[in-house]
Amino acid sequence: MSIKYLAQELYRLSRRVDELEKQLKGFRERGEPSPEWARLEAELAEAVKERDRLRAVLEAKKEKPLV
Repeated sequence: MSIKYLAQELYRLSRRVDELEKQLKGFRERGEPSPEWARLEAELAEAVKERDRLRAVLEAKKEKPLV
């Protein structure tokens, strides 16, 4: 994968994580227990996991060998 592609995907996932966190915050502020809440939490956990994985891959690709 190219660095550009990884950076674009990382940006997309970061925006998705922000969006999901905002939605969950809204549910919590309204105190609405909802089946949607559990689905959003699961989706957020998966998005965070994938974002962190991509971030690590991107960092590894950016590192230059010490030769």
